[in-house]
Amino acid sequence: MKFFNNSSTITGFILLGFPGPREKQVLLFVLFSVVFLLTLMGNGSIICAVRWDQRLHTPMYILLANFSFLEIWYVTSTVPNMLANFLSDTKVISFSGCFLQFYFFFSLGSTECFFLTVMAFDRYLAICQPLHYPTIMTGRLCTNLVVSCWVLGFLWFLIPITIISQMSFCGSRIIDHFLCDPAPLLALTCNKVPMVEFVFSILSPLLIIPLLFIMVSYALVLRAVLKVPSAAGRRKAFSTCGSHLAVVSLFYGSVLVMYGSPTSEHEAGMQKIVTLFYSVVTPLLNPVIYSLRNKDMKKALKKFLGI
Repeated sequence: MKFFNNSSTITGFILLGFPGPREKQVLLFVLFSVVFLLTLMGNGSIICAVRWDQRLHTPMYILLANFSFLEIWYVTSTVPNMLANFLSDTKVISFSGCFLQFYFFFSLGSTECFFLTVMAFDRYLAICQPLHYPTIMTGRLCTNLVVSCWVLGFLWFLIPITIISQMSFCGSRIIDHFLCDPAPLLALTCNKVPMVEFVFSILSPLLIIPLLFIMVSYALVLRAVLKVPSAAGRRKAFSTCGSHLAVVSLFYGSVLVMYGSPTSEHEAGMQKIVTLFYSVVTPLLNPVIYSLRNKDMKKALKKFLGI
């Protein structure tokens, strides 16, 4: 691969992360280590609860378990390297490591977009087509949708990563971020404008199309729920959708702030904070949101944890 014009003097990128004195780096290391472990435990608990509770062997919870599995890999694509950088003096990431992180981070993010869309479709069928739901959302269809999410997610960024890995990089090798994000990475390329336009032409449809599908699905769900005669029925319907809507809002809200406008509008500090929110904080909050708002999930988690 062609990385730099003077590859003999440059051996990798430098991820600045969150600069500061040694004490600050150690404190951040401890903080994010705790967050990382809690994220793994929370999402892992949901997977185990769904796996071992027969009542949760339905498409809705199977999708949720797969989503939690995805969240574990999503946070793992960035946090371990970030933790290593906190304790590193050089903060160097190899070329291959940077591009692999770029590919896996955004492929997993793409897969998350598709999963959120499929989960919205599942809720639409359950509420708007309740009589036909068992015959439409079969185990086979659910499996096919899950596989499609993973395959499409990892195919989405094959072309961008292939092109970026062949680019020449001029000048500094410093990336003012804690991961190999497109904006600071592409800022180091010799041909900046064409590549930025290309990558964001790929990112924009990825953000907009699934989000539009989710919005349409929930607009139909809202219309159906408002027609339910009893208040208890409406509360139950809203409860099944509330968790998913909260997760969609957290993820898409921060992602749209980050990638829904030109990169020049965001300073490095803002880029880090927003990216940190949707890549680290959201996977931590998702198990809490789903477990607190879902009675069946709470019962299954209590049973699994022996509470």
